[in-house]
Amino acid sequence: MLRRKNYFKQLLLSLGLVLFAFIGLLGTITPVHAADNSLQRIKQKGVIVMGTSPDYPPYEFITKVNGKNKVVGMDVQVAQQIAKDLGVKLEIKQMDFDSLLVALETHKVDMVLSAMTPTETRKQSVDFSEPYYHARQSIIVRKQDKRLYKNKDSFKGKTVGVQTGSLQQNLANKQMKGTKKKGLTKVTDLILSLETNKIEGIVAEDAVAQAYVANDSRLASIDAGFDLGGDETGTAIAFAKHSDSLVNQVNQSLDKIKAKHLTKQYLASAGKYMATNTQNVSMFHYWTYFAKGIGYTLLITAIAVVIGIILGTLFAMGRLSKRTFIHYPAVWYIEFVRGTPLMIQVMFVYFGVGMLWNNIPAFFAGVVAVALNSAAYVAEIIRGGIDSVPTGQVEAARSLGMSHRDAMQTVVLPQAVKIIWPSLGNEFISLIKESSIVSIIGVTDLIYQLRAVQAATYRGVAPIAVAMIIYFIITFTLSRILNRAERKMQHD
Repeated sequence: MLRRKNYFKQLLLSLGLVLFAFIGLLGTITPVHAADNSLQRIKQKGVIVMGTSPDYPPYEFITKVNGKNKVVGMDVQVAQQIAKDLGVKLEIKQMDFDSLLVALETHKVDMVLSAMTPTETRKQSVDFSEPYYHARQSIIVRKQDKRLYKNKDSFKGKTVGVQTGSLQQNLANKQMKGTKKKGLTKVTDLILSLETNKIEGIVAEDAVAQAYVANDSRLASIDAGFDLGGDETGTAIAFAKHSDSLVNQVNQSLDKIKAKHLTKQYLASAGKYMATNTQNVSMFHYWTYFAKGIGYTLLITAIAVVIGIILGTLFAMGRLSKRTFIHYPAVWYIEFVRGTPLMIQVMFVYFGVGMLWNNIPAFFAGVVAVALNSAAYVAEIIRGGIDSVPTGQVEAARSLGMSHRDAMQTVVLPQAVKIIWPSLGNEFISLIKESSIVSIIGVTDLIYQLRAVQAATYRGVAPIAVAMIIYFIITFTLSRILNRAERKMQHD
């Protein structure tokens, strides 16, 4: 009992030291803001990176151009004009809306254009350009319910949907008292919730509301009637703190855009792409989206499985080791990884570790996070299998003159593999499904492509059904293969 107490004390102390050291490390890499070189840095590298969440037509969404998926919309054309004026190339990075400011703060992107509003809260973390577009606020409702609602005050006692972290969420919280709010990251998910009667309306910008209403005959919109004022109602571009020179230069481009009323042209151009997307909304027409998602999902899983088995075996051996300096680090790693969500681990690798390696690719970060997570679970599976082999097997091997290493390799592990094979198979199958979490950092796996099809076609359920069937086919096929291998091992 005393030994167990000492073990937990050492574990807690070690985790505390690790956390303290990590916080200290973050403190040391926090940049000291000296002279502003933001504009010079962009011109030197010749590229300006735009972060966006392309699920918000007509501002940003995905369409097919010359057979390839491409991010288009008003915000993209604004960014193209800025890049042209700066004399640099434009690069677009896609990720979830609520990850964009984190990407900006960790320098994964140089600017964020995603229909973002310069709220006072956001201004504490990032710099903003001048607003380049002002929009009214609307509420999307089911067409048959339009006669029931006049404005925001009509929804008392009802549930409305808002995009998490958006201006619309702030407005709804402040001015729609007595109304329940349902926050979701994706507008496509809000539309699906509305169509399936989970909510009664969606607070959205007028341009977004009109885009969905124009392409879905089941929807309608009403004027929200919010009390708007100041620049907090406008759409602006976000930059990292202390980027004055870059912000000032970009403001000159925005002045040109506003003087020539180019946003109207950009919206008209976006409307043409939206019309093209909805000419054929059959899921077969978007098979290339799903095919690309399948490819990335299988590739991520395959790499993660290989790395997970190698590292899992090492950590399992480490946990079984009697050497303290090997045993405890293995235990700490396994317990820590199993005690934290995979989503947090993915974000930590991409944004946290990315502070040391600024250009870490999203795909690489996703694979590493999934592989490291799998390694912890594989380690416990292997350890359990080894412990299941009777100790008499090891004693017999040692009595024949085998070393402990030889006994493990030739006697214990072959028997353990037969024992753990079903559990390993379940881990591999789970990995295929769990790898979908990498979509939050912009990796174009199957879930990411599913959302792209939803945004392009304005159809909520059909893309989900297709993705569900694809996942089932993949996992069912893999389970059959694993079961056949298991039967073969039992006969050997």
